[in-house]
Amino acid sequence: MAYTRDQAIQTHKDYAETIKLWEYYIRSYNGGYDYMTGQYLSRYNLELDNEFNQRLANTPCDNHCKNIIQIYSSFLFRVRPSRDFGTMQDEASLQNFLRDADLEGNNLNAVVKQAQNYASIYGQCFMILDKPNIATNTVAEELDQDIRPYLSIVTPENVLDWNYVRQPNGKYELDYLKIREEVDRKGGTYMRVWYLDRIDTIYMEERSEPQLIDSVPNTLGKIPAVILYNSKSHKRGIGQSDLTDIADLQKSIYNEYSEMEQLIRLTNHPSLVKTPSVNASAGAGAIIEMPDELEPNLKPYLLQPSGSSLQSIMDSIKNKVESINRISHTGAIRTTKTGISSGVALQTEFELLNARLSEKADNLQLAEEQLFKLYALFQNTKFDGEINYPDSFNIRDYASDLMFYQQAKAINVQSPTLSKEIDKEIARAVVDDDEKLNIIFEEIEIKSEVGEFTQDEVVVEDQAIIQEQI
Repeated sequence: MAYTRDQAIQTHKDYAETIKLWEYYIRSYNGGYDYMTGQYLSRYNLELDNEFNQRLANTPCDNHCKNIIQIYSSFLFRVRPSRDFGTMQDEASLQNFLRDADLEGNNLNAVVKQAQNYASIYGQCFMILDKPNIATNTVAEELDQDIRPYLSIVTPENVLDWNYVRQPNGKYELDYLKIREEVDRKGGTYMRVWYLDRIDTIYMEERSEPQLIDSVPNTLGKIPAVILYNSKSHKRGIGQSDLTDIADLQKSIYNEYSEMEQLIRLTNHPSLVKTPSVNASAGAGAIIEMPDELEPNLKPYLLQPSGSSLQSIMDSIKNKVESINRISHTGAIRTTKTGISSGVALQTEFELLNARLSEKADNLQLAEEQLFKLYALFQNTKFDGEINYPDSFNIRDYASDLMFYQQAKAINVQSPTLSKEIDKEIARAVVDDDEKLNIIFEEIEIKSEVGEFTQDEVVVEDQAIIQEQI
């Protein structure tokens, strides 16, 4: 099938409406140069180019967007999901897929975590399964050459067009998908287009007609793509970003930082006001030469802002940061203040954060189940297993918990069981690594079983018993 230029460049109506917002979100997340070049610094009236560029170079980006998403990610993936593959457990290439899901050396957990980060930024992210089209005679040949499905992540700005149709069973499924795969050095674009019966590859340069590079049958009869939602919206194929509202607050803080930097600079380096005829300099130790007959109102003087508005700018920034914390439910984690929030307030915030994380986990769970169903189709088998992500994330005020357990320990209640459980809770409060925690728990159990003996003493005693038996 030949493509016209109009067909090749066509995008979904929601794509055209949302592309600018996606660009804003990813720049807000990246910070640094991306943010500096994003035109998010407001220009003053009558400000000269060199003045604006200098102010732009001197304005730091306090990146709250990245910090919030990293906090969400750290809780979401602290505990790995459990994966039961059912009858597919013995599928020959499955372990290779779990170890190297994208054929670039990244395991499935790492790829899914990356997809979730993108979904948090944009609102959604596509995960596409594919399998190399290499002819083999046997399954053994496939295994030997590691020919198997692999996973690709496609961010929304590269998902150009899509269409969902309702099936007779009431479900919505993709029946059309067009993505931008690559832009070459000439500015030419490679696009891949999925239909239910075929897969087309198109190449198009800026001022030329598109070329159909390849067209192969879609043997699956399905489009092997799964959309991972961060949070669903009323538009199919479009999710809700975690950066809604937060990105705007970050931009406002960014501009207020610029105001503050400018005010500090002007306060420390006052401007010299003089007539052109007067030889004057405002540098340290400068000598100002003036004509004797110079009128008093024409004498040079220093124009220096008072700096009185500096505190109001700092207060405004502080209030906006608190708003970000409130919107994201991360105040108890991000704040550096102590003794401000009550235990009830903290618990409420932890519950709200847990609810948000639980929604993300549900979406991840659904997306993975859909992925493995597609994987099974590629391998001519069936996925009848189960994917389970945590529904609770144990978000607590560990500093308060640690103080509480230390106080409980000091009471010295004569109960070995209670002492053992307190020791475990103290360990949970100070150690994040699950493997290390398991070792610590085993050590606590050993100590509990042998009373006050240390582990080394237990080893020595065991050796003595063995010698007696010999």
